[in-house]
Amino acid sequence: MTDFDPGDYEIAELGPAIKDIDDVAELEEILQKEHRGENRAGAIALIESRIEKFSEDDEEPADADSLDLSGMSAADVGNALQDIDDISDLESLLEREESGEDRGSVKRLIQNRIDSVQGSDEEAAEAEIDERPPEERHPNLDHPTRDKRHVRALRGGVYRDMWVYCETQVGELIDVSKEMLGKARQLMDQYNDDYDEQERVVAVLIGDDVSKHVEDVVEYGADVVVVREDDRLGRFQHKAYTEVFCDMARAGASHDGGEVHGGRDEDWRDYDKPRYVLFPATNNGRDLSALVQGELDSGLASDCSGLYITEEVISNPVKTGVAGEKKEFERILHMKRPDFSGFEYSTILCIDNPTREFHPQGASVIPGSFDIPDPDPAREGLVVEHDAPLDDDWFTVTVTDYDQLDEGIDLTGHDVIVAVGRGIGDDPTRGIELAQELAGQFDDAEIGVTRGIVTGSYQFDGHVEQYTHEDRQIGETGQIVAPKLYIAAGISGAVQHKVGMDESDTIVSINTDPNARIRDFSDYFIEGDLFEVLPRLTEALKEGQLGEAIASDGGDTANEGGDTR
Repeated sequence: MTDFDPGDYEIAELGPAIKDIDDVAELEEILQKEHRGENRAGAIALIESRIEKFSEDDEEPADADSLDLSGMSAADVGNALQDIDDISDLESLLEREESGEDRGSVKRLIQNRIDSVQGSDEEAAEAEIDERPPEERHPNLDHPTRDKRHVRALRGGVYRDMWVYCETQVGELIDVSKEMLGKARQLMDQYNDDYDEQERVVAVLIGDDVSKHVEDVVEYGADVVVVREDDRLGRFQHKAYTEVFCDMARAGASHDGGEVHGGRDEDWRDYDKPRYVLFPATNNGRDLSALVQGELDSGLASDCSGLYITEEVISNPVKTGVAGEKKEFERILHMKRPDFSGFEYSTILCIDNPTREFHPQGASVIPGSFDIPDPDPAREGLVVEHDAPLDDDWFTVTVTDYDQLDEGIDLTGHDVIVAVGRGIGDDPTRGIELAQELAGQFDDAEIGVTRGIVTGSYQFDGHVEQYTHEDRQIGETGQIVAPKLYIAAGISGAVQHKVGMDESDTIVSINTDPNARIRDFSDYFIEGDLFEVLPRLTEALKEGQLGEAIASDGGDTANEGGDTR
């Protein structure tokens, strides 16, 4: 009987938590606990993957001599063949089938396996793969491909450390930079324990007068700070920032297997590229992350809200190099983001191919996804000044004048948020008015909206239109709020909205659909029409009877063991 309860862990935390459990019986018990508890698809997949790994280790490979083909279906034969790699054994099986039941489907399966094994042997014996660009391999090729730059990625490279691009705005270090430093510190501390390494968190500061933030980023978790200051970098420019960051990432590397960047020594590092890199999912951060990762010949998982590092078993032949075989990859950064359905999370992996390595493994992080750590004034870090020359051609844009837009409404820090979604569609103006009236009953409350309100084609009267603009949007592409009370009226609960408010202390949702997704993460759910429920809640607040109003409207606790307040 195991004491391990998967319900104690978020999905992003579960993988690292079970990585040291190798007893199949214990893992099976944990799986059953998950089924009986929250029954999360992502958690189930993680546990099943771990069980599969050790179950396969315990299995004995198929013995060709012991196979009784006459008692096996074609599907059974196909499964058994995957463990037989000896050509003579396979040919013996083919002869036995021909002299026995002589089934065409089974003979084709055996012959295909013979061809596959022979093909693998022949490929292994071939000379080194021809990696010349298409224009060299096919000099007569008349195709736009020959005009494209050939990317020759590293093979057998050396990678270390987690780099964090620390963005500043109007001279200040933005909160998401602090959040990423705290998460990077946590990840690399665990990484160093797991793999007995001493890899570091490297903060990157680029701009004008950014040296004043060196102590800050060290206090928030950086071991090394790489700084580039220049008055021409005072404003974000795509070409200049990309070139500077990539030069920092590759400086000092001289690797014969691919890129060669050995122009100068870097005493503080001895590797070709960073192992991992994090960017903020801000307007500038999204642009820079894509440009840098493209220039460094790697991939990017954008708009992530969860990160962890562990092993992963992969069967994709593009990654393993051999069809039908599985391979365990170590030190993989698992990057979790809301998927395009709006209701689930996807985990993105950046894994090497047999002939190409993808580093850094990179992600951009949604602001508000992680806590800002407490600064540690006692921390010390190494400061590296980047001094490579800047090319004048990188600075082709000059800002001569600008207007600063109104900062809009800051919804963070309020005690109460009343948010409305598409459920106000029957009478949009009235829906906003009801939200105003309810918010007005609290000392410190504001009104928020979903993306559906901002981008929809609803018609609002002028006196409420100000409450429907983008600056009040809550969610992945809006503001991240965590009030004491969050009232969600007519909101379905898409993941993109959830990431913007699920840290609220108490969530009360109102929806006509009893199966609305928001019910799953609400403390209290009221099944009803917001046009009827909101006025009653407003009146109850005036009379000091909110709990009774929720109960009389059919409100229930969304989680077992809760009590109506």
